[in-house]
Amino acid sequence: MSLTILAYLAAGLALLALGAELLVRGGARLARQVGLSPWIIGLAVAALGSSAPETAVGTLAVLDDSGDLAVGNIIGSNIANILLLIGVSALIAPQILSRHLVHQGLPLLIGSGLLVQILAWDGLLDRLDGFLLLTALVPCTVILILTKRRGQQTLSICMADKPHPEAQLRACSLSTVLITAGLLLLVGGAWITVDAAREFALDLGLSELTVGLTVLAVGTSLPEMTVSLLATLRGQHAIATGNAVGCCILNLLLVLGCTALVAPKGLSISPNIQDFDLPVMLAAFFACIPVFVAGYRISRWEGLLFFAYYLAYVLYLALFATGLPSFELFQQAMGWFVLPLTVAILASIGWRTWRQR
Repeated sequence: MSLTILAYLAAGLALLALGAELLVRGGARLARQVGLSPWIIGLAVAALGSSAPETAVGTLAVLDDSGDLAVGNIIGSNIANILLLIGVSALIAPQILSRHLVHQGLPLLIGSGLLVQILAWDGLLDRLDGFLLLTALVPCTVILILTKRRGQQTLSICMADKPHPEAQLRACSLSTVLITAGLLLLVGGAWITVDAAREFALDLGLSELTVGLTVLAVGTSLPEMTVSLLATLRGQHAIATGNAVGCCILNLLLVLGCTALVAPKGLSISPNIQDFDLPVMLAAFFACIPVFVAGYRISRWEGLLFFAYYLAYVLYLALFATGLPSFELFQQAMGWFVLPLTVAILASIGWRTWRQR
């Protein structure tokens, strides 16, 4: 494999991360200057920071006739956020979950996944489907805002504290420059990343879908992974897990919705996505129910279970893509032993939780 392609891909991902950072900083500065409350700024920053790389890559991919790359990136990012990110975070330190995340965030996560599954049933996400996904984002945002506002005091803006008009104009100009630079870097980074991912797939003989589900998914998820891992190391467990759940919701409703809207002929959902990857994503979402509800914490062994399943998922994709004889043996082992055992473990966790209540 050519090192040039890897360097090209790394450069594209770096530009995406830098563009998202500048966009977040510029957006946050502008929001403060117009007097928005901190919790609204926080939601906007989270949305921009987590969804900007995926949105840029998805949009450029569908416009460049690489729909599998776009869909694979979105679905793969969600699987990585739940199984890899939450798994590794729990391995570092057991995750203490907030009740808001379990009672509001988890139902929104599962509802978003089911909505995508229903809309993708015919193998195509057209512009109407994209509009429906974006529309569904509105009540989700309202719920998150209302939840965020509980227990917080209303902030007032004192007219005497407003900066001088010239200083305010300079500050707004800087914010505009940051936002513009961020958008330009996002577009450039997305173009490089999509082109490099396509070359990466050709060089290894893999499909664009496989590359999108693995390499590209992890690459575009690096910003939220960094946030969650740093939050875990600092003991802010609610932020770590909440960030992963929130990113999944945004990927499905915002990113996938925007991608379907800009796709000239609609966004094709391949049979492999319908029959395997979407069900895996939904299974990961539903697996969160007994794990999250059981004491509102994720233990290390549960994190290990999530992490092991992500490794198994990537191994499955690799064996399937290469067509090795061991693929059938691995498939049988997963279907007849590992999956039933996991269902039994999760059912046991759910039963114990129900008995304790």
